[in-house]
Amino acid sequence: MRVIAGSAKSLKLKTIEGNDTRPTQDRIKETLFNMIQYDVAGCSFLDLFGGSGGIGIEALSRGAGEACFVEKSRRAVRCIRENLAHTHLTERAQVMEMEVSEALRRLEQQGKEFDYIFMDPPYKKGFEEAVLRQLDQLSVCGEDTMVIVESSLDTEISDSWFQNLHVIRVKEYKTNKHTFLKKS
Repeated sequence: MRVIAGSAKSLKLKTIEGNDTRPTQDRIKETLFNMIQYDVAGCSFLDLFGGSGGIGIEALSRGAGEACFVEKSRRAVRCIRENLAHTHLTERAQVMEMEVSEALRRLEQQGKEFDYIFMDPPYKKGFEEAVLRQLDQLSVCGEDTMVIVESSLDTEISDSWFQNLHVIRVKEYKTNKHTFLKKS
């Protein structure tokens, strides 16, 4: 896994050994950032279920003003911190070692609002619906926030789950997909 573009272009990132995380493939990461590239510079980026930090680090490398990584695994948090140091992007990053729902509550209390919220939870465990329902009600996800969910191809995300969030686009790949949502 490597950084595709920007200030840390071509730097290799560490990943966590074992099956606890699934880093987004470089090809899929590149496609995702090609879709959002014109809005990343200066943005605030929230990377939920951060894993090794590859997506948030890509955003920082491409000029995001700040990125917040949320991950509960101590090993994964260590990996995120090492990757941030290796790419020289630590000063624009915040790493929260905790459950996503708790981190969202804390960020809400701090009055944070993000331009992008990316989440890549463990597949087939129902995290997508639970986290999206929480985001639907929080101001960390504002009207201009783009929420991007990476999930298995067979994971359904339905507008009927929400009062405010709506699916605006789905991009399918061979093994997974990205679902884009916004409040309206």
